Amino acid sequence: MNFYYGAIVFAHVVSAIISVGPLFLLLPLIRWLRSAKAEAEDIYLAIIRVIIRLVMHSGHVLVVTGILLILFGPWPWNTSWIILTIGVMLLSGFFLATGFSSVLKRFHEPSNDREAVLNKLQRTAWIYIGLLMVMLWLMVQKPAVW
Repeated sequence: MNFYYGAIVFAHVVSAIISVGPLFLLLPLIRWLRSAKAEAEDIYLAIIRVIIRLVMHSGHVLVVTGILLILFGPWPWNTSWIILTIGVMLLSGFFLATGFSSVLKRFHEPSNDREAVLNKLQRTAWIYIGLLMVMLWLMVQKPAVW
């Protein structure tokens, strides 16, 4: 394995960590948001938005390095674990783009039940974490599904 391929693997792993790790910070933030006073709500929501943005941008690095690894690595594009990873990645990208932003936009709408919005936000975080764990499993295990 040459130096450049190793550097790409390293960047890919670091971006995977940054894509998943901060999501676990959402869980206590949502819990604190449930009992937060009005003046603190916007601070918690801003932190949540920063976490989502960080996860999104590290996901971009993850995709680019993943493409480079496929181009320069030993696995062809039609390998089952690669196809499944791409499918889950597209699903999680759509979910990240639509799931969190729609929930966060509804937070301050007077017609919405605050507790229901927070429950949806927590459920969205867990679903996204689950999708990322499936992708992580596929990339680490590299199962031959077909």
